[in-house]
Amino acid sequence: MFSLQTIFGKGDKFYGLLEQSAATATESARALHELLTQPDQGSVMAAFTATRAREKALAAQISEELVNTFVTALDREDIEALNSSLYKIPKTIEKFAERYEIVSDRLAGVDFAQRAMVLQRSSEVVAEMIGELRRGLRIDPVKKLQDRLQALESEGDRMLLAPYRTLYIEGGDVMRAMLAKDLFELIEKAIDKCRDVGNIVYSIVLKNS
Repeated sequence: MFSLQTIFGKGDKFYGLLEQSAATATESARALHELLTQPDQGSVMAAFTATRAREKALAAQISEELVNTFVTALDREDIEALNSSLYKIPKTIEKFAERYEIVSDRLAGVDFAQRAMVLQRSSEVVAEMIGELRRGLRIDPVKKLQDRLQALESEGDRMLLAPYRTLYIEGGDVMRAMLAKDLFELIEKAIDKCRDVGNIVYSIVLKNS
């Protein structure tokens, strides 16, 4: 007969899996910043491929464990929501990298790196928030992290004003402006996915406080 400690111990494995998933999202965000600031894009794209493979494997493992585990450390629907939202961060980043690799020559001089740094910092906050789940669902530290995440999102929004003004008002290359807009929106979408994870973690803490 299994003890309750053994059963709950099996449920606790989701903390580790979610933490690995958040760490992979952060790796992907860091690789994006490297892509935008370093000349050797080939090696960075290889890093994206490896990171996405790990993220896909983790997402599949979490889904499989949810089916096979009787007792979970968190509500199943919360684990599913976190798994889905975490998966979308590197997926969106990979879309940016694939498109940027194709059109980067056309977008020389457009600064994506600053906004990519906001994304990296947002992903790091997300990893901290996921780490808080196993520490007892404490509302104060999670609220502070949530406020940081919202501040980063606002900072990223402000950063768009200057490049948009340059591309649309001062620039004369319509195609260049549209390509840049598409890529800026992908970074914004990835930051939004970080915010989504933060919102889920915060709601879990509120629900259990």
